[in-house]
Amino acid sequence: MALIYLASQSPRRRQLLEQLGVPHETLLPGPEEDAEALEQQLAGELPDDYVRRVTRAKLQAAQLRLTRRGLGVLPVLCSDTTVALGREILGKPEDPDDALRILRRLSGHTHRVLTAVSLAWPGGEAQAVSVSHVRFAAIPELALQRYVGSGEPMGKAGAYAIQGRIAAWIEHMEGSYSGIMGLPLFETAQLLRQAGIEA
Repeated sequence: MALIYLASQSPRRRQLLEQLGVPHETLLPGPEEDAEALEQQLAGELPDDYVRRVTRAKLQAAQLRLTRRGLGVLPVLCSDTTVALGREILGKPEDPDDALRILRRLSGHTHRVLTAVSLAWPGGEAQAVSVSHVRFAAIPELALQRYVGSGEPMGKAGAYAIQGRIAAWIEHMEGSYSGIMGLPLFETAQLLRQAGIEA
């Protein structure tokens, strides 16, 4: 029996929630929903504002989904991760060439990874944001091309997965490893406790 709904298609988020020992079921968008449209950036939007807004929009969409499907009233958890270089948001790559462009921008620099988590439960709603810093060493062009060729960057903010091959080039990291993966466990556990769920 699920204790909460996780409104995310990410297997990493499921894995991290399992690490907390929280029983859950996924609450995924139907074919009639344009989930990607929720992630469109607004003109001039800063990374912190963006990740908060998108996560809140995902939560609202999931709550509507819950009502439409007539499912049991359970807490709903949503999350969104974005990668920022200064004020610039580096989202999911559109194609391999775009992935290469993003990774070249990150190579040899420190960037931020912001992950917002929103939780709604009967009688309440709360949000938290985890901010981490990641520095890549200068990555040779051939290594970048091999990484992109592996297919791993596709569908991932900033065109990389910290738990994947790119970890060989991470020179320094501070913050939340689980947050960089997509679900910061400390902040998530705090939100669950607010809803009366022990994690």
